[in-house]
Order: sequence, then C-alpha cells, then structure tokens
Amino acid sequence: MRIGELAEATGVSTRSLRYYEEQGLIRSERTPGGWRDFESSMVERVVMIQHLFAAGLSSTTINELLPCLEASPEERNGVMEQLLAQEVERLETKRRELDRELETLQALRHETALEPKPT
Repeated sequence: MRIGELAEATGVSTRSLRYYEEQGLIRSERTPGGWRDFESSMVERVVMIQHLFAAGLSSTTINELLPCLEASPEERNGVMEQLLAQEVERLETKRRELDRELETLQALRHETALEPKPT
C-alpha cells in the first residue's frame, strides 16, 4: 500500500504519515523505485495512533505504548497500565493548574467589574 492509499484509508495526511514514520510509529519498506510500501496492518495502527493523539498523548509516549499493544495480554498489562496511569496523572495535574488559573481570572474579572470607573 502506497502512502497516498494509507492516507485515504485512514483520513490522515501524507505529511502526518511521514512524521509518524520519522518518529518510528509506523514502518514501511521501500520498493526498488524508492516508493514507500506499507503493510495493510498499518491502517489499524494509524487509527490507533490518532486515538492516542486525541487522548493528549505525545508521540514519545505513543511510541512506548505501541509495542504493548502488540504484546501478549500478560506482557502488556503491567507496562501499559503504568504508562496510562502516568498520563492520567499528568492530565489531572494539568487540569488542576487550569482550574486554578481559571479561578484566578474569574476572581480578577469579578473584582474589576465592581470597581467604579474613573470619570
């Protein structure tokens, strides 16, 4: 499957697919003419990568998770659970920080709205 076919099958741009390959998230073989040739299994992998990006994961974390998805359930569970728990904690921390920022801005907005305007 050529890169354009993979892009069409997944709805992901060829530019993104080249980035995924550069990051080691997907693999291709080169034809004698130098074209990228992807296995059909890359369609499912690209879709999974899209879901992981949508969940807020970085390409580095996704690269760590992908081998877990290909491993047996016994091998997968420990590593995958640890990585996902770290990401949940990272997002929870980010949410708490955003909540604090929002509360500060709302308080500032409220305070400035109550002050009389100079004449």
